[in-house]
Amino acid sequence: MKTFKLIVVCFLVSAYSFANISSNEKEALLALYNSTKGSEWNSTWDLSASIDSWYGVTVENGKIVEINLPFNNLQGTLPQEIGNLVSLRKLNFGFNKLEGKIPTELANLKELTSLELFMNSFEGEIPTELGSLKKLESLKLYSNKLTGNIPMSLMSLTNLKELLLGSNFLTGTIPNQIYALSKLEKLSVMDNKMDGEIPVEIAQLSQLQELLLSSNKFTGDLPMEFMNLTKLNTFMVSDNNLNQEYISVSGKNPPSLMHLELQNATATMDIEKD
Repeated sequence: MKTFKLIVVCFLVSAYSFANISSNEKEALLALYNSTKGSEWNSTWDLSASIDSWYGVTVENGKIVEINLPFNNLQGTLPQEIGNLVSLRKLNFGFNKLEGKIPTELANLKELTSLELFMNSFEGEIPTELGSLKKLESLKLYSNKLTGNIPMSLMSLTNLKELLLGSNFLTGTIPNQIYALSKLEKLSVMDNKMDGEIPVEIAQLSQLQELLLSSNKFTGDLPMEFMNLTKLNTFMVSDNNLNQEYISVSGKNPPSLMHLELQNATATMDIEKD
């Protein structure tokens, strides 16, 4: 009898902890916990407590709207159930030990404005499905093991302000359609294996403040039209196969960019800007 009462109490506590949260979202959180070794996280979840008390989880009106778990020792892969968290606006798993492919189910998160998966070990190609996240303002996938080309679908993310894809194994060229990302403030593909000429269309990104293209295989000349990027204050294009070498610039406006040929100077170390 005591055992039965204990089971009932545990059930009621569990039911209370999930109160007002949909079954799909409950399953998604538990799947995330289980697939990333939640018991070994730096700050773990008390599964018997109310979800709105769980570390890194933000609940509004019974909906999960943010998950922020950087530096939390997440290990393993992201489950496909992550796509059930359809009210998410922000997802941050930076600085963890996640691996495997980026789930295509993330495309279900239509309210997402920030997707941060940097500093993990994700591999495979960037899912083309991410191009359906029309509200996305920040996409940070740098410092993983991603391969393949930059998906053309990302050029439809016209609300993007940050596109940070550096320190992966990406190949191919920067799409000429990059001009469509008219709100872009930070663009980085540094430390990849990309090639081809640097698109002159980047000069149409009038809001651009940081442009990091160093440590690739880009060829040709730096477009003179970059002189029009009046808000640019960080520019890194060293260690490519350009016709001329350029030093890295930070904290300067671009009128002098065309005169920055490397003359027995030591190029500065390029660091992914966050």
